[in-house]
Amino acid sequence: MSRDNDRLTKVYRRFRVLSWSTVLAVYFLILVGGIVRSTGSGMGCPDWPRCFGQWVPPTEASQLPDDYQDIYAAKRAAKNERLVGYLDALGMNDLAYRIANDESILQEAPFNPVKTWIEYVNRLIGVLIGLFIIGTFASSFALRKTDPVVFWISLVSLLLVVFQGWLGSLVVSTNLLPGMVTTHMMLAIVIVALLIWVSERARQWKEQDVLPLQNKKLNYLLIACIVTFLVQIVLGTKVREGIDEVALALGESGRGEWIENLGINFLVHRSYSLFIFALNALLVYALWKQPGMHSRHKFWLRTLLVLIGAEILSGAVMAYFAMPAIMQPLHLTIGTLIAGVQFLIWLQFNGAYKKQKRVNEYVA
Repeated sequence: MSRDNDRLTKVYRRFRVLSWSTVLAVYFLILVGGIVRSTGSGMGCPDWPRCFGQWVPPTEASQLPDDYQDIYAAKRAAKNERLVGYLDALGMNDLAYRIANDESILQEAPFNPVKTWIEYVNRLIGVLIGLFIIGTFASSFALRKTDPVVFWISLVSLLLVVFQGWLGSLVVSTNLLPGMVTTHMMLAIVIVALLIWVSERARQWKEQDVLPLQNKKLNYLLIACIVTFLVQIVLGTKVREGIDEVALALGESGRGEWIENLGINFLVHRSYSLFIFALNALLVYALWKQPGMHSRHKFWLRTLLVLIGAEILSGAVMAYFAMPAIMQPLHLTIGTLIAGVQFLIWLQFNGAYKKQKRVNEYVA
């Protein structure tokens, strides 16, 4: 029995290392994706999965055909035509109409080696994420009978990463169509949440330090914090889309005027952040008074407030200092970190591992 328990412990430990490594890798990809967006490199590669039809992209325009812009615009037009047919069949007629009739989608940017290689590195990191998620799923296979939840959630995460890659190709094909970019972002948060769930479940199997909430109202407050922050992320993506439009109209030289031209979405997003901070501060204060708090719980509660403070600070820097490019990916990454920490805190107080099975059910 002791030998079986030791083997199971090693399997869970290996799975935890891989799953947390994947979480960190996904967050790094989100940071790099933010850099891609802030530098305007999203269309640095006009096709997918290759870049200008090559596995290693060119470094000079002379390496491309003279009519390369027409070539890749035509390829995207053909791909979008198929996409429109799929969307119509699924009843998504409005989105299909936008893609079919938005002429800006087919506007091909001139070759820029810096932007091309920024986007290419982003894709290479995406491949690395794929390898991490495959490793996580492979590690979960040994737990398919002992803990099938870990196995199935790992499988779902793998499938979502594959779908995310395909969605990324549509983001390129539709020339960063706003709705596509937002969906791409929200799906990344879902993938992170699933990976955090199974990783925390693997930890709680051995270290059963879940602290059930004595007052159910606290759980409602915790859920409210998560939901309201997800709304804030959606608002943030809308502001980001507005920035893209303003930047296109005013150009880089007008960066200092970007904020004042964003309109109501920015004002709501900015004011809502203060409500987010107050609500989460109330949550931390209420949870801190729970009897039997572990140091691990307190660490993540402190981390939550620090991250929200950093998020507000980074937003203020962008608002009052002409949106320095470096702050945009940081603001995005901190926001997704907050969502992950909130979900982890929820798991710590509600339990990711509800029922421990007997060790003799383990099959290596």
